[in-house]
Amino acid sequence: MVDKVIQTNSVTIVGKIVSELEFSHQMYGEGFYTFYIEVPRLSENSDVLPVTISERLFVGIELKPGVELVIEGQLRSYNRYSDGSNRLLLTVFARDIYLPHDEEELLELRRKPNEIFLDGYICKQPVYRTTPFGREITDLLVAVNRPYNKSDYIPCIAWGRNARFSEKLRVGDHVRLWGRIQSREYQKKLPDGEVLNKVAYEVSISKMEYLKDENNREGKLKAESV
Repeated sequence: MVDKVIQTNSVTIVGKIVSELEFSHQMYGEGFYTFYIEVPRLSENSDVLPVTISERLFVGIELKPGVELVIEGQLRSYNRYSDGSNRLLLTVFARDIYLPHDEEELLELRRKPNEIFLDGYICKQPVYRTTPFGREITDLLVAVNRPYNKSDYIPCIAWGRNARFSEKLRVGDHVRLWGRIQSREYQKKLPDGEVLNKVAYEVSISKMEYLKDENNREGKLKAESV
């Protein structure tokens, strides 16, 4: 059962550590730490993503700024009470890490530095919008089950044709998504007028699959790659 659940949420990222290792918490005698990793995009930009890792995974590996490594795991969510409300926070939960053997292997890995697959359910009505430049976007919130009756709630963004398709989805629909994890900076204005710079994390969807037979919806929906 555990292996089946893990297959519904799979992440592989390749990048460079850009922060010091910090202790996060302990569970059943096992210590967990956090750090940030810079993952290049196909463009000249990059995403800086939070990682959570067990102390048992990096025995014999020095995790420090500048180290390039491969992380395989899941994208997980949890709630934190802050500023009078609950905030949904995301982290890449590492299940395995390794260092590339040489520069040739590292170059090969950099061809696909950021990949995620999710198999889950729409848990909030999708919101379709257009940017000031006329680009179509649909915001989704996808619930992905994991062991012990828990779920991760993953914000996702669909573009173009997938945005138009996603607008038709309903709460409870079963979908599969492929894409990458991205970080996005934004500003939040407080009641006293102060402006805070914040970072949001979400999945940018490149391909979608709608499980028509399982959803048993009337009408025809067809997802496309962008």
